[in-house]
Amino acid sequence: QLQLVESGGGLVQPGGSLRLSCSTSVVPLAHYTIGWFRQAPGKEREGLSCISSSDGSTYYTDSVKGRFTISRDNAKNTVNLQMDSLKPEDTAVYYCAVGKTMICRVVSQDYDHWGQGTQVTVSS
Repeated sequence: QLQLVESGGGLVQPGGSLRLSCSTSVVPLAHYTIGWFRQAPGKEREGLSCISSSDGSTYYTDSVKGRFTISRDNAKNTVNLQMDSLKPEDTAVYYCAVGKTMICRVVSQDYDHWGQGTQVTVSS
């Protein structure tokens, strides 16, 4: 069964960077639209970014635009989320998921096969 695995989370100071990876050994992620989401304690899940399987187009929600970059590493079968200029409000559990279609939009209902999440904490 397809199961994604997120990695790369941790504790970082404000202004710092982290690189999250989403991987699986079951299928080539290049064949799927992949989305990144996060959920902070007491808050709803927030869609952050996605990368389309059809043309590689990407989308970023306003809160991370200009700071986060999504990319594929097909050789490693990963989809990465480079996070720069991190802020305390970026603290959350970060998830990746597989899109049900080729459409790249960060709506939770459009995604399946969620990973278990990786914790990102931004604090001094």
